[in-house]
Amino acid sequence: MPTPAPTPAPIAPDNRIEGLDVIRGFALLGILLLNILAFGLPFQAYFDPSVDGSVAGIDFGVFFAVELLFEGAMRALFAMLFGVGIALLAAGSRGTNPGIYYRRQFLLLAIGLLDALVLLWTNDVLVCYALAGMALYLCRNWRPRRLIVTASLVFLSLAAFYSLIFFLLSTMPKDAEAIEDRIAAGIEISADERALVEDWTELESSIDPSEQTLAREAVKFEGSYPEAFRANAQELGEVYVDALPLLFWDAVACMLLGMALFRTGVFQGKRSVRFYALLAAAGFVVGLTVNGLELSMKIGSGYARQWVSGPFMFTYDLGRVSMALGFASVLLIACQRGWFARLRRGLAAVGRMALTNYILQSVFGLILFRDFGFGLWNELARHELYFVVAGEWIVSIWFSVWWLQRYRFGPLEWLWRSLTYRQAQPMRLHAGDGEH
Repeated sequence: MPTPAPTPAPIAPDNRIEGLDVIRGFALLGILLLNILAFGLPFQAYFDPSVDGSVAGIDFGVFFAVELLFEGAMRALFAMLFGVGIALLAAGSRGTNPGIYYRRQFLLLAIGLLDALVLLWTNDVLVCYALAGMALYLCRNWRPRRLIVTASLVFLSLAAFYSLIFFLLSTMPKDAEAIEDRIAAGIEISADERALVEDWTELESSIDPSEQTLAREAVKFEGSYPEAFRANAQELGEVYVDALPLLFWDAVACMLLGMALFRTGVFQGKRSVRFYALLAAAGFVVGLTVNGLELSMKIGSGYARQWVSGPFMFTYDLGRVSMALGFASVLLIACQRGWFARLRRGLAAVGRMALTNYILQSVFGLILFRDFGFGLWNELARHELYFVVAGEWIVSIWFSVWWLQRYRFGPLEWLWRSLTYRQAQPMRLHAGDGEH
């Protein structure tokens, strides 16, 4: 009778790579700089500051700084670290057991759905990352060059798609309006012209929220929990049909890049300080240049539809990924040189409890901004939202450091691991273990 293969043992937290935890913690806290806009303001304000009147003064300054430095970059960095997680799994014994791997991903998918449905966080990324991770298991043993080439092809495909949408948003409104004026005047139009009007109507409905959509958004934040649950569930259905495919490929590209950077030793801090300094300089020069040009066009156009309807510029990924690499390089230099020890310790603790802290952000959003909580949705100016962000950062860092002085894993990390291996993992630190 054949001997059953042993269940691979989980990796102990003692073997963690500090740089990865620091970058993950930085990205997790940085994501809140953007997500707070979706928590605290009408969603269109995320892309268009004219929605909430942030076109002058301190609110404009906040919009400009966050858009220039962080928009998209934190999400890219967070996705890259998920790619690193896939590469880490493949490097260990767990990578040879697809059952364990896919159970892990399905559990992450379940946590993401709970975040989206129960905690009412429509913009949850865990669902997308879980699905992308399932697909990328097939790439776990690819060499760095193949990973980078594939990531580049996905990024180029996304850029082509963004360019098409940008072109349509720039040209179709005038053409469609002219045709509609001719229809109103009783002039016959061709089948191609009629198709253009229909295409524009469909595109416009997915870009500009209707009165019904705006009313539903208000119910999400100002209604009772059952009312908010129904409105959120309806919106999620639309998001998963319309936006999830695009977000999936966005995540895949960044995860592939993260896997490649791990395989080449970049994310582990194995390169020289000079290498990271050059990468940081290149990343920030390219990122700030691209983001600055996009911002100048957005502002100079008077926030025209094609500039504020989402990331539909062909340079979008170039700017945000470059900024992400710049930030990661600076953090890795700090780890190598031993700079900012207390700050690194706090960021690493947040990074080790990234899943717990990500869900904690949704809990804060539920309590602070819904009417069955403190009801702060659309009540705070843009710059005032960042006082909330600072408060959440303090709580997350303090809680993470306090927790990990006593326990080996964050609470959700422990649950995720225990369910993955179908065995309760050791939780409490024993005397003499110290901090890891």
